[in-house]
Amino acid sequence: MSTTLLVILGILAVLAFWLVGLYNGLVRLRNQVKNAWGQIDVQLQRRYDLIPNLIEAVKGYMKHEKDTLDAVIQARNAAHQARENISSTGVPTGGENMKELLAAEAALKGSTMQIFALAESYPDLKASQNMQQLQEQLATTENKVAFSRQAYNDSVMLYNNAQQVFPAVLVAATFGHSESDLFEVQEEEARVAPKVSF
Repeated sequence: MSTTLLVILGILAVLAFWLVGLYNGLVRLRNQVKNAWGQIDVQLQRRYDLIPNLIEAVKGYMKHEKDTLDAVIQARNAAHQARENISSTGVPTGGENMKELLAAEAALKGSTMQIFALAESYPDLKASQNMQQLQEQLATTENKVAFSRQAYNDSVMLYNNAQQVFPAVLVAATFGHSESDLFEVQEEEARVAPKVSF
């Protein structure tokens, strides 16, 4: 074999190893994004499971606040359905399903906060050990959701950066990789704390 042929084969081998390394790196990052989404999914399901317990705990005390309770149930069901839509696609990283989930989560958080605000008007409910435990569990779950969202967004940033830097940007789409969406509040009014007045 001639020296030129050996040099060409060496360059092709280095290029092949580089492409394999790039591909494997992108796959690892995509899987980290999916894992981070799975952590959010677990916490969202925990929240959705706690909300019916919260409704049952306050139902007896707040019979004439049926509209508020119905709003929480509807918001919970909408958020649960939005999460299911993402789960059914198997791709939690973008598109309309993520926007739908973000809007539903904002509505759920607002309606849940209304229940806690209304509970202040009912001293017996406020003092109820069951209500206090549910509030504590929901607060803990909210913290876990926030932490999981942060981890997810960090994974998405790494994945998106890995796709967008040169020379990966030249081949990432060829390997089936696309940009992932962050899990963030889109609507400006959802960033403002809900106001409750009596």
